[in-house]
Amino acid sequence: MAGQSDVEAALVALIANALYPQGNAMPSAVQAAFGPVNCRIYRGSPGAAALDADLAQSILNVSVFALPDCMRNVTRYPRIWQQINLAPCTLTVITTPDSASYGGFCVAGELAGIAVNGVPFVYAVQANDTPSTVASNITALIRQAGILVQYAGATVRVPGARSFVARAVSGAQALLELKRQVQEFKISLWCSDPMIRDAATPVIDQALSLLQFIALADGSSGRLIFNRSLTIDSNEEASLYRQDLIYEVEYPTTQGIIEPAMLFGNIGLTADGIFAADYPTS
Repeated sequence: MAGQSDVEAALVALIANALYPQGNAMPSAVQAAFGPVNCRIYRGSPGAAALDADLAQSILNVSVFALPDCMRNVTRYPRIWQQINLAPCTLTVITTPDSASYGGFCVAGELAGIAVNGVPFVYAVQANDTPSTVASNITALIRQAGILVQYAGATVRVPGARSFVARAVSGAQALLELKRQVQEFKISLWCSDPMIRDAATPVIDQALSLLQFIALADGSSGRLIFNRSLTIDSNEEASLYRQDLIYEVEYPTTQGIIEPAMLFGNIGLTADGIFAADYPTS
């Protein structure tokens, strides 16, 4: 489920992409009078000693954190499960009339199975599985049923099977929105020179202003709205020039599940309604 930390992480990633559009191995997009500027982007407030050291080297610091006491409850939508994506199955299977060879790579939540003579044998893929361990586990299930089965590497073979069907599928992620909130987030640019601040601020502000929604780690999205901007030149820190960009993000708190997919069988629609048809047994 999405929280403040997820929104902060999403904003950090967007700012990093704006400042380093070609990756951090290449120079940043900030060009001051004396050339490219190195940047450091992170969640939370900077430590005083680390910030002083960076400012002495003209390294731009960009911090992102949620402002305290700036959250509003805007819950208003009914609680309905929403399917948000159907990820392609990363586990592959190649079949012959009596064998199945698994390949690709494994992701927890996928299903792999073989139906022998109309009897299904299904294995739920685990995070540490490989195609070979998937084949081994399905072999064990078939063997427990008293069926002659051969196993080698990532291939399962059932000699003499009247019907043989092998498949691999992945489920779909679904989210239930429990509540919704609006939170203010402060993006602070800590600069050693006003020219660095003037060069970096529009790069970040334009990149964020172009977006109406930002993607969050749980698969939901947050609505991004510019609120205000503050320019701070502190008399106590002669070498510090700061710009604060305040953005509001409206985002949900969700509960997520993986909806299982059909591995064997077929569903159809007729004038009489929906029907489920089994796979052939001979």
